[in-house]
Amino acid sequence: MKAEPEEAHRWLEQLLGDWQVSTSGPDGEPDGSGPWSEHVRSLQGLWIVCEGQGTMPGGSFGQTLMTLGFNPQTKRYVGTWVGSMMTHMWLYDGELDAEGRSLSLNCEGPDFETPGRMARYRDIITLVDHSRRQLKAQVLTADGSWRDIMSAQYTRRD
Repeated sequence: MKAEPEEAHRWLEQLLGDWQVSTSGPDGEPDGSGPWSEHVRSLQGLWIVCEGQGTMPGGSFGQTLMTLGFNPQTKRYVGTWVGSMMTHMWLYDGELDAEGRSLSLNCEGPDFETPGRMARYRDIITLVDHSRRQLKAQVLTADGSWRDIMSAQYTRRD
């Protein structure tokens, strides 16, 4: 079986390359982390692999690994995210907005305010231009609204 990339896979190619990353908390203020970088590569046009590393708030070293692809059967973007700071593997299911600028990735993970419970989250990747993108992480609140929990600004280094 040989799968061929489709147009939806090509959207992900915009993320390829080397990026400098700065993060902030929900209020937009720096979150105390140090410099981060991310290298994004392709697995033959079907998947992208995003490998990040940098200094966490508090000064410890952290690494992250995200995979993203597109499932032609479900017409949905799929992927995973893991980080050296936690044991949970985040499973993504998402879609592009109508303008094709933002990819919303829905997932479920530990509720950081109530240990032992799970919560619904979404990560939104927005392409600003060829050299800049943003990530906004949100949690679904009890009243059904989305609350920002962190954001990251990516600047292309290559």
